[in-house]
Amino acid sequence: MGLAIGLTYDLKDDYLAAGFSPEDVLEFDGLDTVAGLEQALVDLGHRTERVGRGRELARRLVGGERWDLVFNICEGAWGRSREAQVPALCELFDQPYTFADPLTCALTLDKAMAKRVVRDHGLATAPFAVVAAPEDAAGVDLPAPLFLKPVAEGSSKGVTGRSLVRDRGELAATCRELLERFRQPVLVEAFLPGREVTVGIVGHSAGARVVGVLEVSFTEHAEAAAYTALNKDEYEARVAYRVLTDDPLAAPARALALAVFAALGCRDAGRVDLRCDAGGALHFLEVNPLPGINHVRSDLPIMARLGGMPYQALIGAIVDSARQRHGL
Repeated sequence: MGLAIGLTYDLKDDYLAAGFSPEDVLEFDGLDTVAGLEQALVDLGHRTERVGRGRELARRLVGGERWDLVFNICEGAWGRSREAQVPALCELFDQPYTFADPLTCALTLDKAMAKRVVRDHGLATAPFAVVAAPEDAAGVDLPAPLFLKPVAEGSSKGVTGRSLVRDRGELAATCRELLERFRQPVLVEAFLPGREVTVGIVGHSAGARVVGVLEVSFTEHAEAAAYTALNKDEYEARVAYRVLTDDPLAAPARALALAVFAALGCRDAGRVDLRCDAGGALHFLEVNPLPGINHVRSDLPIMARLGGMPYQALIGAIVDSARQRHGL
C-alpha cells in the first residue's frame, strides 16, 4: 500500500539566493536530486509532497500537517548539530521519518566524537587529536605525516592539498588556517597511506546489509592522495572508482562498515568511509548517516546500481526499512 510521503531537503539555490557562499552550500541538493527521488517514490506507488527545509517543516507540523513518512535529506545550515534538527522536529511531533535519529546525526557530524565511539567499540580508527585553538597544535603528540580537516563538516569542506602535513610548522599553519576559516576545532589524524573504500549500507539493526564496496583512488591529476573538495568536484579527471567484489579487501570492508553502522546507531541507509594503513589494515574514517542520493552522482546510488540494485529499488529499500521500524 502506498504512503503519503513528505520530502524535506535543503536546496542550494534557495541558500545562494539568501546570501550563502558556494562553499556554504556544498552539502545541499539541487532540484535534480529532489526530482529524481520524487519520481522513484511515485513509481513505487507512493504519493509525495515537497516540504522543503527544516523551518518549513516546523511551520507545517505546528499547523497540524502530517504525513505517513517524511523522507529526510536535510543537512541543516547552522551549528554542529544541524543534521539532527529535522529528525528532532519529527520526533517532537511524533512524525515518522527516514534515516538516523537526532543523537546519531549529531554524533556522527562531529568526526572526533564518532571516532571515540568507534574506538570504544574496539573497532580500528587512526590515532587522532583535536585542536580547538592555535596554541593546541604544539601539544599534538602524533608522528607525521598527519591529515587535518574541520571536525564537523561534510562534502570534504576544508579538505585540500594542504590537509596533508609533514612537519610541525605545516601543522601549526594549517590548524591556524582551518580554525580561522571554519570557526570550529580541527581534527588531526595519523595519515593512512593505503587504499580507500566507501561502503554503502541499507536496512537497520540485524537486517542491515551492504549494497556495495567502492574503491576510491586518485589519478596523476589529483590534489594530494586524498578525497579533497577539489578532487570530488572534478572527479572525472582526478578520481578513479572501482567496485570491489572478489577483491581480498571487500570482505573485511563489509564487516568493519557493518560494525561501525551498528555502533553509531545508523539506520535505513548510510555510507561508511574506510582507509588502510601502511600494513593494509582497514581503519574507520567517517560515516554519513544521511548519504547523498542523487541518482547520477552520489556514491550510494552508484555502488548500488553497479551491484545490481537500480535506483528505484534502493529508494524502496530505504522506505521499507523506515516503514518496518515505524510499523507502517
